[in-house]
Amino acid sequence: MAFREINAKMVEATVTPGQRLFSQRGAMLAYRGEVSFTPNTAGGQGGIVSMIGRRVADEDTPLMTVEGSGTVLFGHGGHHVQVLQLAGDTLYVEADRLLAFEGTLQQGTMFLGSQGGVMGMVRGQVSGQGLFTTTLKGHGAVAVMAHGGVIEIPITPQRPVHVDPQAYVAHHGEVRNKLSTALGWRDMVGRGSGEAFQLELSGSGAVYVQASEEKL
Repeated sequence: MAFREINAKMVEATVTPGQRLFSQRGAMLAYRGEVSFTPNTAGGQGGIVSMIGRRVADEDTPLMTVEGSGTVLFGHGGHHVQVLQLAGDTLYVEADRLLAFEGTLQQGTMFLGSQGGVMGMVRGQVSGQGLFTTTLKGHGAVAVMAHGGVIEIPITPQRPVHVDPQAYVAHHGEVRNKLSTALGWRDMVGRGSGEAFQLELSGSGAVYVQASEEKL
């Protein structure tokens, strides 16, 4: 794994020759060794189509390509950082949640309307995700950001998980998700602001939830 958690809000990445990392611009805190940082103007590994797709909705998050030999400390905005390891599956995560990820992962963009139609697009607005979400697929590590830390909740065919859309961070696996109304749900659990929606995730995989309803 390229990343090592230093504390709750910082990770250290090991950069080796011939391998690339990607990070949010401005997320580098310090580094040692011969390391270069290049602005990525081609929409990441998703290419120009991915970049245009996100810019249509004003949702593009600038990235840096990190190469060379050395170690780099990453952190951003004092947010909590969690390192996730992918083993051939796909992570669905909002672009501004990404602190850094290994270049072995294939980056793409998914239109939320393709998951749940109109309700999928409504979900994007309710959760603050907009109309698109980022996908990372393959084998490698990802460092994501959240408010108050992240907990991983397993999803099984027998036990779907319901999540406050604004506390949702990411999910992976063979997971179906839909937004449903839950009249009175927020009041029952002590949350009285915002629309009464909940995100239902079912199938096999896991969802990552932050300890807050704040956006980054």
